[in-house]
Amino acid sequence: MEYFHEIESLFEEWNQALKSGDPKRVTDLYAFNAVLVPTLSNRVRLGHTEIQDYFRGFLAKHPSDVRVEQSNIRVYGDIALNSGIYLFGFSPAEKEPYSVRARFTFVYHWCGDCWIIVEHHSSLMPEEGP
Repeated sequence: MEYFHEIESLFEEWNQALKSGDPKRVTDLYAFNAVLVPTLSNRVRLGHTEIQDYFRGFLAKHPSDVRVEQSNIRVYGDIALNSGIYLFGFSPAEKEPYSVRARFTFVYHWCGDCWIIVEHHSSLMPEEGP
């Protein structure tokens, strides 16, 4: 439990980056060779260029809030995992707001002075599909 709050705060940092609307700010939380298996795309994104491209499109959908419904944090030396379920709220222009429930796993690596995302998997809940 030593790192629980620290790992938990990493999600909030990611959420705040999403709320900024800046795909570069979000991407900067990922390692240069990170892997993203994204929620709203069938294509796995490898590295900063592809991850930033995904978030450019994702942020254009105007996510308004991400709320964690379940979180499971584990730390193994310089690797930390946070997996669970989150709910995305979207407020697109000229459309009704809607939400998407998804499963997530963030894998973080301790780089000596900070935690950085090395892998992020997010997928729609199968029983709720699009």
